[in-house]
Amino acid sequence: MSFISVFDVLGPNMVGPSSSHTAGAAAIALLARKMFPGDLKNVEFTLYGSFARTYKGHGTDRALLGGIMGFSPDDARIPDSFAIAEKKGLSFRFLTNLTENGIHPNTVDIRMADDNERTLLVRGESIGGGKVRITRIDQVEVDFTGEYSTLIVIQQDKPGVIAHITNCLSEKKVNIAYMKLYREEKGSVAYSIVESDGNLPEDAADQIRRNPYVHDVMLIQSQQGGGLR
Repeated sequence: MSFISVFDVLGPNMVGPSSSHTAGAAAIALLARKMFPGDLKNVEFTLYGSFARTYKGHGTDRALLGGIMGFSPDDARIPDSFAIAEKKGLSFRFLTNLTENGIHPNTVDIRMADDNERTLLVRGESIGGGKVRITRIDQVEVDFTGEYSTLIVIQQDKPGVIAHITNCLSEKKVNIAYMKLYREEKGSVAYSIVESDGNLPEDAADQIRRNPYVHDVMLIQSQQGGGLR
């Protein structure tokens, strides 16, 4: 027997007309922002499929911009996100791609940059009811939702790195719900993604960084806590 959550029927708390096109869009961008360290100065959104065709009418553009500034999907500031971004000095633009096939119709690529030209590309999909998943980080395909607290380790694909990550988390008594490794090819850059039921200890990331094959660590606490703090 299958069960339907009341939240699947009622939908999420949100500002805007569509759980997929506004709440989902804000959630994708909020996740992307949590992955980008430091001050965000420039952001480019490339929208695909249904997102690309209807983003102005459904407020997808305002929701994406609000999320990238740390607003949760129910934040009352989302309708004013353009003015807020301009006041903050955040440069932004929206592009559309209606030619690429084989991807989810509610897909967006978010390219973020800071003043030091550090960049990060995140691809997300809004899959209905305000739920989302992240499917790409830079050029590596991944798959996680942000519903769990998530640790993302960018590493060289070398023996011993996975053991190092799990040992660090074990020392911090982290209960791992899911752990997956994604890579382009053997020996290249890889992403280890660890999801946990509870909040992840902030100092776990510092400990994981001590491995010489670890390039960077991103820590995303569960979206249940709302926007950025």
